[in-house]
Amino acid sequence: MGETIQVYAPATIANVGPGFDILGLCLNTPGDVLEVRIINDKIHRIIDETGTDLPADPAINVSTVAIDALLRHIGSDVRFLIRFIRKIPPGSGIGSSAASSAGAVYGANVLLGKPFKPVDLVPFAMKGEEAASGSAHADNVAPALLGGFTLIRSYNPLDIISIRFPDNLYCTVVHPDIRLATHDSRRILKDKVPLNIAIQQCGNLAGLVTGLSISDFRLIGASLHDVIAEPERAFLIPGYKQVREAAMMAGALGASISGSGPSVFALSSDQETASKAGNEMKQAFNNIGIRCSVFISTVNKTGTTLFHEK
Repeated sequence: MGETIQVYAPATIANVGPGFDILGLCLNTPGDVLEVRIINDKIHRIIDETGTDLPADPAINVSTVAIDALLRHIGSDVRFLIRFIRKIPPGSGIGSSAASSAGAVYGANVLLGKPFKPVDLVPFAMKGEEAASGSAHADNVAPALLGGFTLIRSYNPLDIISIRFPDNLYCTVVHPDIRLATHDSRRILKDKVPLNIAIQQCGNLAGLVTGLSISDFRLIGASLHDVIAEPERAFLIPGYKQVREAAMMAGALGASISGSGPSVFALSSDQETASKAGNEMKQAFNNIGIRCSVFISTVNKTGTTLFHEK
């Protein structure tokens, strides 16, 4: 057996407002903790200690699918053991598959002597996302690996841009006790969008990126509106309208669906407002009989890292 390392891969929010498949942000909590080790075997090995029923087959587990993409690129037949110690709940809408993919390729890269920079690991992690949802999108894995806000300017060729953001920006994530499969949430989206709707979405995305870059909270709030995916997906989350309104009444800058759902997120300009929004959003879910978890976080600036227990 070779060296063993532990990796922390944080949760992420994708599809940030109008940024469907192209804008994501990294959270400080929750996150995956996984152990990575090189082994002398013919196949990868997966151990799940989290109780989340992860696939044990390395051909379909997103962590080893992502690692295999890396190994094919360098022509290596090294095999790894991946032991999951903590796990973001699958189907939560806060980047569960992305964290597994990002954490695995990050750990493999470290044990192989760091042949790649973190940004160069994104295409390999995207293969894990493709295995999970049928789409090789990067708006979860890019912020998971790089931290902060990331914009996917182009997929072909892949062009990832890190965006400046206010230091005092807080994110509230409310995760209801329901599960949505990403591929199901993607399936209901329309293939074509009317021109006037596309123009509105482009304006919101440009405004959001600008607002983040110049720390203009008014502009961030005014631009955090998704007019393409959210209207099609909102019905999948019971009480979504009431939860979103609760966040706004609490003073949040804006709120939207996290990833493909069912989690809902809100952005705020201070911790007090973020906490108040979380309480009100939780109460809105509770009012219709849905239990939920609340996470309050600043934006994680570092992304996936080696894990050291505090």
